[in-house]
Amino acid sequence: MIATKGTLYLIPTTLGDTAETADVIPVKINNIINTIDEYIVENEKSARHYLKKLGIKKPLQEIILHPLNQHTNQHEISTYLNNISQGKNIGIISEAGCPGVADPGADVVKLAHERNINVIPLVGPSSILLALMASGFNGQSFTFNGYLPKERSERIKKLKDLELLAQKKDQTQLFIETPYRNQHLLDDMIATCNSQTKLCIACDITLPSEFIKTKTISAWKKQLPDISKRPTIFLIYK
Repeated sequence: MIATKGTLYLIPTTLGDTAETADVIPVKINNIINTIDEYIVENEKSARHYLKKLGIKKPLQEIILHPLNQHTNQHEISTYLNNISQGKNIGIISEAGCPGVADPGADVVKLAHERNINVIPLVGPSSILLALMASGFNGQSFTFNGYLPKERSERIKKLKDLELLAQKKDQTQLFIETPYRNQHLLDDMIATCNSQTKLCIACDITLPSEFIKTKTISAWKKQLPDISKRPTIFLIYK
């Protein structure tokens, strides 16, 4: 008798540890995690902490966790879904937000499709979409550009390119930065972008310290928020 294949569940997480899971994570997910005893995760410690917050019933020491980060090689990743052929369900847990969106989980999802494995994305917070929703910018045409270049001259050139795209294509441009470099990026935008370009700063989304504001560059110049070391999405529009 051939065993029925299991399912790969994409399990969203909160966007910060101070967020209450009940506020942003559907109850359905609490039930689903108790059908899974094997997970693919970015960080094993935070994944265990998150599963505990969700109320997992199985002892955490019995849960199998496969690491998925910059140190994981492709051969390891290719073995992570093996037990699905035995009818086991497997979950992917991102460090924050939705697996597969600006997240290494996309590599596992691609592999699942190649192996004809059922993939089920579960509802949860996405900082990219929440920032877009709250910005007042074009939500029908937008591009997420990930991280901008670290080197300042290249970063400024990229900002000018994105500003031009926003104007030419009537398209919202979204991007992020490592939190400790947020203030440098913001300073470059204020110095580089046209005074009438609109900038939305969406910081600490869904957390008690959430800050989301849209203003022109000229208006931002009057008072800049302190966003250093705080997870932030930046959006620019014409």
